Amino acid sequence: MLKKFVVNFKKKSLKERFLLVIGMLFFLLYLVLGLILVFWKTMPINMEPNYRIAFGVLLIVYAYIRFTRFFANQTEEL
Repeated sequence: MLKKFVVNFKKKSLKERFLLVIGMLFFLLYLVLGLILVFWKTMPINMEPNYRIAFGVLLIVYAYIRFTRFFANQTEEL
């Protein structure tokens, strides 16, 4: 699986590689931001804990949706 991904990555144009890296970067950004909102108790943002946790979970779910869409697009190209 990883070998196919590397071969497919090398076949891509520079623009496609850039978009791939940006897509993975934003997936990680949303995931980390969601985890920070859920687990950081003394956050400097003045938000009620229920809303903070709900927003964090929403970001984690959105990151998961982005990852599944990204993974589905990558397997279609193989």
